[in-house]
Amino acid sequence: MIQEGTLRALRNEVTLESICHELAVAAFEVPIVVMTYYNVLHRFGLERSAELLAASGVAGVIVPDLAIEEASAWREVATAADVATVLMVAPSSPIDRVARIGGLAQGFVYAAARMAVTGRAADVGEAARVVASVRSVCDTPTYVGIGITTPEHASDAAAFSDGVIVGSALVQRILDGASAKDLEDSISSFRLALDGTALEA
Repeated sequence: MIQEGTLRALRNEVTLESICHELAVAAFEVPIVVMTYYNVLHRFGLERSAELLAASGVAGVIVPDLAIEEASAWREVATAADVATVLMVAPSSPIDRVARIGGLAQGFVYAAARMAVTGRAADVGEAARVVASVRSVCDTPTYVGIGITTPEHASDAAAFSDGVIVGSALVQRILDGASAKDLEDSISSFRLALDGTALEA
């Protein structure tokens, strides 16, 4: 579904610049973190991308296809622009790699709940184990993503992590023709589930 969302965006001439323009004119009360692929940043220019994102009010960027061994050029320009680079830990990451990621991560660590593409899932997968491995080597906040498709998933993951990342579930709603009000209601249902988890803690 992310691929379909990307194709629709391209057909509608959505660009990094157009998205950043929309972000710049919006009023947000929370830090904004965007997710994109490295080729978008590379093609636009790393320094230019970082500066544009920063000027648009973006606090951090998740680049899921950027390995830590190849991240130094992007991290340098992003850090200079005061944009955090959020790094991912997979269920398959050995502990020495988790430690390297934890040492380089800015903002928070993205804990992948499963070895899969984003999309629907029956549960929170291996998220608890991944979060525990991150916490064993660093104290950077750790958020769970990949397969968080229901408020129940969000609540379950929030019980042992610092937050959750919901992407595919919202993209699917958009692809299905959801209105802005429908999306607001969906996001509210996740928020209410997380608030309930926080009250129980």
